[in-house]
Amino acid sequence: MSKPLTGKVALVTGGSRGLGAATVRLLAEQGADVAFTYVSSENQAQTVVDEVRGKGTKAVAFKSDQADMSRAPALIDDVVAHFGGLDILVNNAAISVGQGRTVDDPDADTAALDRMHATNYLGVIAVIRAASRVLRAGGRIITVSSGLGSRVGTPGVADYSATKSGVERYTMGVARDLGPRDITANVVEAGLMESGMQPPNPETLKALVSSLSLQRMGHPEEIAAAIVFLASPAASYVTGAVLDAHGGYNA
Repeated sequence: MSKPLTGKVALVTGGSRGLGAATVRLLAEQGADVAFTYVSSENQAQTVVDEVRGKGTKAVAFKSDQADMSRAPALIDDVVAHFGGLDILVNNAAISVGQGRTVDDPDADTAALDRMHATNYLGVIAVIRAASRVLRAGGRIITVSSGLGSRVGTPGVADYSATKSGVERYTMGVARDLGPRDITANVVEAGLMESGMQPPNPETLKALVSSLSLQRMGHPEEIAAAIVFLASPAASYVTGAVLDAHGGYNA
């Protein structure tokens, strides 16, 4: 079997479960050595490491909370120290809080919302900044967003949507900044799936599924395939793009 990512080093943030774990597995299947982060799910992280190593590929998990922006440089240093370099960055780590609560809700947990902004937006920027200094020529940056990054289709998701829209625009700027170094930067807008994140309330979930062209939730492996395509040699002339993998939410 062809392994087009042989010799590459990848970092996936939030790689212990859901879409992150599916992406770690697929990158490893394509030949990459993979590092990934986790916050609290140490046992799940070790399970993913053991699975990948069991198939003959190198893997390592680092405990790192993306909401702590000051941690980003040390994380990148740890990856480079362990594997000798970095070629692929997948910004997957994110949290979802407050969905279903409108901006005028007097009981909104503003502290939790602030943490979500720190994790989903500022934390992504911090990791990109740190990684950009060490990514080798031909490197790849893939930021995982959501259909809610380009279309707010239901009430109660303003804050989450804003974090995703923000990292999409930031990634477009990164594509411009790093293009001269032959580094690409792209976005995958992921759709509804069993991802390990807190799901919307049942009414919101029903409304979101009904808004999709495919009328079903996706599987993490389906979205991981889009991410790994953008990390592959086949996507060498794709940058500054948004690849929709959300079942036709915007159709």
